[in-house]
Amino acid sequence: MRFERIKGAEHRMYEQALRLYRISFPPHEQREALSQKRILGDGEYHFDLIYDEELFVGLALYWETEQFLYLEHFCILPEARNRRYGQKVLEKLKERQKTLILEIDPPEDDISIRRKGFYERCGFVENPYSHVHPPYHSGNDGHRLRIMTCPGQIDREMYEEFAEYLSSRVMDGAYSC
Repeated sequence: MRFERIKGAEHRMYEQALRLYRISFPPHEQREALSQKRILGDGEYHFDLIYDEELFVGLALYWETEQFLYLEHFCILPEARNRRYGQKVLEKLKERQKTLILEIDPPEDDISIRRKGFYERCGFVENPYSHVHPPYHSGNDGHRLRIMTCPGQIDREMYEEFAEYLSSRVMDGAYSC
């Protein structure tokens, strides 16, 4: 398992990676194309292709600070699912020795319940903080999500640091006015 970081839209795999991104997340959870291209050059943003040897199997799009790693988007190719790639990717990210933070939909249907269970089996725990992810598109509202972290829950201070980072850095320029 290896990661390959994309730092510009001219990368040979960029368009293929975007196709996976588009089929993996609903439109309201996707960055606009210009926003995605713009942040590729940000030193804290990682647009990482995931490979099993030479086989492209997924994406890990995350922000890494000194205190935490925020997994903004994470997906495995549909035909490569159920082969433990997701678990292996999370294990590789844990090697960074930082708190891992991600957001999930509230566990209210079969898919969201299974997703939460997957993350719990990988060592993540749910946090008690009320959280609304800011909108990726002008005219949209934010959406209520649950915060999961690994190796354990985060305190209120770290949550507030994350929420500030999300609104001021991650979402900076997320859409055109």
